[in-house]
Amino acid sequence: MDLAIEGLRRVENFHKNEMQNLCLELTHSVYPHDQIYGDYCPIQGYINCPPEDTFQYLADTKKLAEWTYSLRNPMLHGEPDLYRFTDQIGGTTPCFCRTVANREALTVDYHCAWDQPDHLWMIYLMRVVPAQLVLDKPGSVVLWVNCHHPFYTRNPYPETAVPGRNFWVGDAWPMFYAGHTVELQNLKLILEHRHAHGLPVLGTPAVAASEVTA
Repeated sequence: MDLAIEGLRRVENFHKNEMQNLCLELTHSVYPHDQIYGDYCPIQGYINCPPEDTFQYLADTKKLAEWTYSLRNPMLHGEPDLYRFTDQIGGTTPCFCRTVANREALTVDYHCAWDQPDHLWMIYLMRVVPAQLVLDKPGSVVLWVNCHHPFYTRNPYPETAVPGRNFWVGDAWPMFYAGHTVELQNLKLILEHRHAHGLPVLGTPAVAASEVTA
Protein backbone atom coordinates (compact mmCIF):
# COMPACT_ATOMS: atom_id res chain seq x y z
CA MET A 1 0.00 0.00 0.00
CA ASP A 2 1.71 3.19 -1.21
CA LEU A 3 0.91 5.41 1.76
CA ALA A 4 4.45 6.49 2.72
CA ILE A 5 3.49 10.10 2.07
CA GLU A 6 4.81 12.94 4.20
CA GLY A 7 2.07 14.64 6.17
CA LEU A 8 -0.40 11.73 5.97
CA ARG A 9 -2.10 11.27 9.32
CA ARG A 10 -3.54 7.82 9.96
CA VAL A 11 -4.14 5.89 13.16
CA GLU A 12 -1.04 3.77 12.42
CA ASN A 13 1.37 6.74 12.62
CA PHE A 14 -0.56 9.42 14.49
CA HIS A 15 -1.65 8.50 18.01
CA LYS A 16 -5.23 9.08 19.11
CA ASN A 17 -4.05 11.56 21.76
CA GLU A 18 -2.14 13.53 19.13
CA MET A 19 -5.21 13.45 16.91
CA GLN A 20 -7.38 14.71 19.74
CA ASN A 21 -4.95 17.52 20.52
CA LEU A 22 -4.80 18.51 16.87
CA CYS A 23 -8.59 18.53 16.63
CA LEU A 24 -8.78 20.73 19.71
CA GLU A 25 -6.22 23.10 18.25
CA LEU A 26 -8.01 23.29 14.92
CA THR A 27 -11.38 23.69 16.59
CA HIS A 28 -10.36 26.50 18.90
CA SER A 29 -8.10 28.40 16.56
CA VAL A 30 -10.09 28.35 13.36
CA TYR A 31 -13.69 29.25 14.24
CA PRO A 32 -16.24 29.63 17.03
CA HIS A 33 -17.48 26.12 16.56
CA ASP A 34 -20.79 26.12 18.40
CA GLN A 35 -21.96 29.25 16.64
CA ILE A 36 -21.25 27.98 13.15
CA TYR A 37 -21.58 24.18 13.24
CA GLY A 38 -24.72 22.93 14.91
CA ASP A 39 -26.94 20.68 12.82
CA TYR A 40 -24.68 20.58 9.78
CA CYS A 41 -20.97 19.97 9.24
CA PRO A 42 -19.88 21.12 5.78
CA ILE A 43 -16.31 21.06 4.54
CA GLN A 44 -14.81 21.42 1.09
CA GLY A 45 -11.45 21.40 -0.63
CA TYR A 46 -9.54 21.44 -3.90
CA ILE A 47 -7.71 18.33 -5.15
CA ASN A 48 -5.37 18.38 -8.14
CA CYS A 49 -6.75 15.16 -9.62
CA PRO A 50 -9.22 14.72 -12.50
CA PRO A 51 -12.83 14.65 -11.28
CA GLU A 52 -13.50 11.27 -12.91
CA ASP A 53 -10.59 9.72 -10.99
CA THR A 54 -11.64 11.39 -7.74
CA PHE A 55 -15.15 10.02 -8.18
CA GLN A 56 -13.84 6.52 -8.98
CA TYR A 57 -11.74 6.51 -5.83
CA LEU A 58 -14.50 7.79 -3.56
CA ALA A 59 -17.02 5.35 -5.03
CA ASP A 60 -14.84 2.39 -4.01
CA THR A 61 -16.03 1.69 -0.47
CA LYS A 62 -12.86 -0.20 0.43
CA LYS A 63 -10.78 2.95 -0.03
CA LEU A 64 -12.29 4.36 3.16
CA ALA A 65 -9.61 2.24 4.84
CA GLU A 66 -6.96 4.43 3.22
CA TRP A 67 -8.08 8.02 3.56
CA THR A 68 -10.21 8.00 6.70
CA TYR A 69 -8.52 8.29 10.06
CA SER A 70 -9.88 5.19 11.71
CA LEU A 71 -11.94 2.89 9.43
CA ARG A 72 -9.95 -0.30 8.81
CA ASN A 73 -10.25 -3.95 7.74
CA PRO A 74 -13.05 -3.72 5.12
CA MET A 75 -14.91 -6.95 4.59
CA LEU A 76 -18.02 -7.74 2.63
CA HIS A 77 -20.90 -8.40 4.96
CA GLY A 78 -23.40 -10.75 3.38
CA GLU A 79 -24.44 -8.47 0.51
CA PRO A 80 -22.40 -7.36 -2.53
CA ASP A 81 -22.40 -3.68 -1.59
CA LEU A 82 -22.42 -3.77 2.21
CA TYR A 83 -19.06 -3.59 3.98
CA ARG A 84 -18.07 -4.05 7.57
CA PHE A 85 -15.13 -2.02 8.87
CA THR A 86 -13.56 -1.69 12.29
CA ASP A 87 -13.79 1.92 13.45
CA GLN A 88 -10.74 2.15 15.68
CA ILE A 89 -12.00 5.37 17.23
CA GLY A 90 -14.38 3.03 19.04
CA GLY A 91 -11.81 0.31 19.75
CA THR A 92 -13.17 -2.83 18.09
CA THR A 93 -16.46 -1.21 17.11
CA PRO A 94 -17.84 -2.48 13.78
CA CYS A 95 -18.97 0.18 11.33
CA PHE A 96 -21.16 -0.90 8.44
CA CYS A 97 -21.21 1.06 5.19
CA ARG A 98 -23.03 0.98 1.85
CA THR A 99 -22.00 3.42 -0.88
CA VAL A 100 -24.58 5.00 -3.17
CA ALA A 101 -22.81 6.64 -6.11
CA ASN A 102 -24.04 8.43 -9.20
CA ARG A 103 -21.38 8.71 -11.90
CA GLU A 104 -23.32 11.21 -13.99
CA ALA A 105 -23.84 13.57 -11.05
CA LEU A 106 -20.44 12.75 -9.47
CA THR A 107 -22.09 12.19 -6.10
CA VAL A 108 -20.99 9.62 -3.52
CA ASP A 109 -23.07 9.01 -0.41
CA TYR A 110 -21.86 6.75 2.38
CA HIS A 111 -24.71 5.21 4.39
CA CYS A 112 -23.16 3.98 7.62
CA ALA A 113 -23.86 2.93 11.20
CA TRP A 114 -21.95 1.73 14.20
CA ASP A 115 -22.65 -1.68 15.72
CA GLN A 116 -25.46 -2.91 13.44
CA PRO A 117 -26.06 -3.11 9.66
CA ASP A 118 -29.86 -2.89 9.56
CA HIS A 119 -30.35 0.87 9.93
CA LEU A 120 -27.62 2.87 8.20
CA TRP A 121 -28.50 6.28 9.59
CA MET A 122 -25.11 8.05 9.43
CA ILE A 123 -25.09 9.64 5.97
CA TYR A 124 -21.94 11.20 4.53
CA LEU A 125 -22.91 13.29 1.49
CA MET A 126 -20.12 14.00 -0.99
CA ARG A 127 -20.03 15.64 -4.38
CA VAL A 128 -17.15 15.99 -6.81
CA VAL A 129 -17.23 19.20 -8.85
CA PRO A 130 -14.95 19.68 -11.88
CA ALA A 131 -12.64 22.47 -10.78
CA GLN A 132 -12.49 23.74 -14.36
CA LEU A 133 -16.10 24.77 -13.95
CA VAL A 134 -15.83 26.61 -10.65
CA LEU A 135 -12.14 27.58 -10.25
CA ASP A 136 -11.04 27.75 -13.90
CA LYS A 137 -8.31 25.17 -13.43
CA PRO A 138 -7.94 21.39 -13.77
CA GLY A 139 -8.79 19.15 -10.84
CA SER A 140 -11.63 18.51 -8.46
CA VAL A 141 -13.50 20.35 -5.77
CA VAL A 142 -14.90 17.98 -3.14
CA LEU A 143 -17.92 19.09 -1.14
CA TRP A 144 -18.72 17.04 1.97
CA VAL A 145 -21.67 17.51 4.34
CA ASN A 146 -22.87 15.65 7.40
CA CYS A 147 -26.20 16.34 9.09
CA HIS A 148 -26.73 15.99 12.83
CA HIS A 149 -29.13 13.04 12.92
CA PRO A 150 -30.86 12.70 16.33
CA PHE A 151 -29.17 9.34 16.81
CA TYR A 152 -25.86 11.15 17.23
CA THR A 153 -27.30 12.36 20.54
CA ARG A 154 -29.03 9.11 21.46
CA ASN A 155 -27.75 5.63 20.63
CA PRO A 156 -30.87 3.93 19.24
CA TYR A 157 -29.51 0.40 19.56
CA PRO A 158 -27.51 0.22 22.81
CA GLU A 159 -28.00 -3.53 22.96
CA THR A 160 -25.73 -3.94 19.91
CA ALA A 161 -22.81 -1.93 21.35
CA VAL A 162 -19.44 -3.53 21.99
CA PRO A 163 -19.39 -4.63 25.65
CA GLY A 164 -17.57 -2.20 27.91
CA ARG A 165 -17.46 0.64 25.41
CA ASN A 166 -18.17 3.98 27.08
CA PHE A 167 -17.98 6.15 23.97
CA TRP A 168 -20.64 6.86 21.35
CA VAL A 169 -19.94 8.17 17.87
CA GLY A 170 -22.16 11.18 18.52
CA ASP A 171 -19.92 12.23 21.42
CA ALA A 172 -17.42 13.34 18.76
CA TRP A 173 -19.86 15.56 16.85
CA PRO A 174 -18.25 18.80 18.14
CA MET A 175 -14.98 17.64 16.54
CA PHE A 176 -16.45 16.41 13.26
CA TYR A 177 -15.28 19.53 11.43
CA ALA A 178 -11.70 19.15 12.59
CA GLY A 179 -11.61 15.38 12.13
CA HIS A 180 -13.15 15.51 8.66
CA THR A 181 -10.74 18.27 7.69
CA VAL A 182 -7.82 15.96 8.51
CA GLU A 183 -9.43 13.19 6.48
CA LEU A 184 -10.03 15.47 3.50
CA GLN A 185 -6.35 16.39 3.68
CA ASN A 186 -5.54 12.66 3.62
CA LEU A 187 -7.74 12.25 0.53
CA LYS A 188 -6.00 15.16 -1.18
CA LEU A 189 -2.52 13.83 -0.37
CA ILE A 190 -3.27 10.35 -1.68
CA LEU A 191 -5.00 11.41 -4.91
CA GLU A 192 -2.52 14.17 -5.75
CA HIS A 193 0.41 11.81 -5.09
CA ARG A 194 -1.00 9.12 -7.41
CA HIS A 195 -2.05 11.60 -10.09
CA ALA A 196 1.34 13.39 -10.05
CA HIS A 197 3.24 10.10 -10.38
CA GLY A 198 0.98 8.49 -12.98
CA LEU A 199 -0.10 5.76 -10.58
CA PRO A 200 -3.46 3.96 -10.69
CA VAL A 201 -5.91 6.06 -8.73
CA LEU A 202 -7.10 2.97 -6.85
CA GLY A 203 -3.53 2.09 -5.90
CA THR A 204 -2.43 -1.44 -5.15
CA PRO A 205 -4.97 -4.13 -4.26
CA ALA A 206 -3.48 -4.46 -0.77
CA VAL A 207 -6.79 -3.63 0.91
CA ALA A 208 -8.66 -6.86 0.36
CA ALA A 209 -12.36 -7.18 0.91
CA SER A 210 -13.24 -10.65 -0.24
CA GLU A 211 -14.07 -12.18 3.09
CA VAL A 212 -17.75 -12.43 3.90
CA THR A 213 -18.48 -11.93 7.57
CA ALA A 214 -22.14 -12.82 7.74
